[in-house]
Amino acid sequence: MTYVAPLKDLLFNIEHLAGLDELARLDGFEDAGIETAAAVLEECARFNEEVIAPLNASGDREPATLVDGVVKTSPGMRQAFRQYAEAGWLGVQHPPEYGGQGLPKVIGAACSEMVNSANLSFALCALLSDGAIAALAAVGSEAMRQTYLHKLVSGQWTGTMNLTEPQAGSDLSLVRTRAERQQDGTYKLFGTKIFITYGDHDLTENIVHLMLARVAGAPEGIKGISMFMVPKVLVQADGSLGERNDVRAASLEHKLGIKASPTAVMQYGDHGGAAGYLIGEENRGLEYMFQMMNSARFAVGVQGVAIAERAYQQAVAYASERVQGRPVDGSAAGSVAIIRHPDVRRMLMEMRARIEGCRAMLQVAAAADDQACRHPDAGVRQAQHAFYEFLLPLIKGYCTEMGVQVTSLNIQVHGGMGFIEETGAAQYYRDARILPIYEGTTAIQANDLVGRKTIRDGGATARAIAAQIEQTEAQLAQRDGAAAASVRAGLAHSRQAFLDVVEYVVREGTQAPNAVYAGSVPYLTLAGELVAGWLLARALLVADDYLARGEDKAFMEAKVATARFFAEHVLAQAGAHRHRILHGADSVLAIAPELF
Repeated sequence: MTYVAPLKDLLFNIEHLAGLDELARLDGFEDAGIETAAAVLEECARFNEEVIAPLNASGDREPATLVDGVVKTSPGMRQAFRQYAEAGWLGVQHPPEYGGQGLPKVIGAACSEMVNSANLSFALCALLSDGAIAALAAVGSEAMRQTYLHKLVSGQWTGTMNLTEPQAGSDLSLVRTRAERQQDGTYKLFGTKIFITYGDHDLTENIVHLMLARVAGAPEGIKGISMFMVPKVLVQADGSLGERNDVRAASLEHKLGIKASPTAVMQYGDHGGAAGYLIGEENRGLEYMFQMMNSARFAVGVQGVAIAERAYQQAVAYASERVQGRPVDGSAAGSVAIIRHPDVRRMLMEMRARIEGCRAMLQVAAAADDQACRHPDAGVRQAQHAFYEFLLPLIKGYCTEMGVQVTSLNIQVHGGMGFIEETGAAQYYRDARILPIYEGTTAIQANDLVGRKTIRDGGATARAIAAQIEQTEAQLAQRDGAAAASVRAGLAHSRQAFLDVVEYVVREGTQAPNAVYAGSVPYLTLAGELVAGWLLARALLVADDYLARGEDKAFMEAKVATARFFAEHVLAQAGAHRHRILHGADSVLAIAPELF
């Protein structure tokens, strides 16, 4: 099926929830008003619908290959990437001094959703480049920035992130790749890295690998990790390309999904050592790599919403066309399209509500990051940064789990037709399944939410968010109608459950860590659903104002209905989450490990 970008919903969120007008008053964003956003998003939608989306199914059928040491991407990918780069889509939110457009992250996130919906495998190349650009811009030397960033932003080169090794997955203290100092100030790198997205390909003339390794004599554990830049092809002093570096793709992984994205086992130093360049200071590599990881974690959350949107569109199209069964109310004598059946409507509403809630979360978070980087008031910057940081594990954890749930519902809507590859429903589910895993599993995000985001500040940020939600409840109380009342009740119930959990986490987090962390993923789920429901409630308030003026009736009525569904079907689960967290640890830990 074809993909149609959800432009109206994206622009609604950007204008009314993310506050683009306020962002456009910040230094450097003066030209980034709603007219600019609309023009950029419309062109981005056209490009992805026409150029990138048609390659999605064919790339799944004809994945990237490694032949005689050369990685060949799926048919059409190379030409599409060149068009994508030449059109400037790689540089939407990157600094103008390096060739980017310098637009707010909130616009960049919307563009990212569209390319990921169009073709998740294709979009991964840009995702990793974005992370490399963020890391080099933050901690690279001036010479590195001048030599590499222009080429990365333009898409002439691409970037990767090399963390994982066969024995070191999420536990980076086990990294064994070694770096040997050279007399000229460079390093020689030796080791194996696995699961490297776009570790090798034929899309560009060079690839810039950012990797973690240990210098001889470094401390054990994470304190002894340094970060290096290792180009596939060495760069000369004048910026031209020289000889091939001692780095190669040893193999490509055979994966459940995202098959058109080459995931490589990378080998460094088989023939004397790969030339590398230290980024920043020795033994601070993990700190620096978080620049890249946090960029990637936000981007993967975008992927969760993007793949869910693609699956939702397919489900709606199929349900509208598939004729099967008579209506239970007897309103038709013969069989009708399955979208007339109540349970199909329930599934479609759940897909829609979860997507719109998570999309709003992403765009509000992106705006907070823009404020944290640009606002002239240091206090505002600090508050917005804390808000963004709190949302980041929800975005990476909750939004990606939502993507799996929605793509699974798409298969259910299709029935048996969803279980065969010909319809394409299975591809979205297979592609989505990696999202809660890479760049830190859901449990890792939940642990971050518990430890760094809740216990560390004594729950202050969590309570501040709850206070904002309570203000929205007060606004809902001033509105008439069943929808506003239902959403207000759902928010109040969920907010109180959230606050109870925050108090428990802060009180018991250091005294009974096993018990608290046993409920970390339910806590992340509760927090994610609360924030999504809150933002849908804010959308309801905006929609209510439009309806009072008699404007855009169909779209705004759907906004109200979606917020009400989320409150009655998703926020209603808050009490169950609370119970699992506060009272369920003993049963989680009851069976000894050796008895499983």
